[in-house]
Amino acid sequence: MNFFKPFVFILSLVCFFTISAQTDVNSDVDVTKVYEQVVKEGYGTPLVYKDLANAHYFKSNYEQAKKWYEKLFETEPTKDLTLKFRYKQSLKALGLYTEDNKYLSNKTVSTN
Repeated sequence: MNFFKPFVFILSLVCFFTISAQTDVNSDVDVTKVYEQVVKEGYGTPLVYKDLANAHYFKSNYEQAKKWYEKLFETEPTKDLTLKFRYKQSLKALGLYTEDNKYLSNKTVSTN
């Protein structure tokens, strides 16, 4: 019995350090670079533009977010209020928001 307790303790430590030492291969991949390469190769779709815009928005890269939201709105008109709100917030962060923006209408997006 005295042999069993240290053995279990050492085994659990080894397992813990082995599990904690494993890394996620995808954690170092920048999704925006991957998607931009996809678009560059000619495979851009509204879903890719949406993911790119949102990724840049959440990284506070508002200039790029604006670019991809506009590309999304040009290829596929949307009624998604969340996307329009994020686009509007990107414009505000850049100091470019105006009431007569062709992608926004006063009826669909509230001003905050």
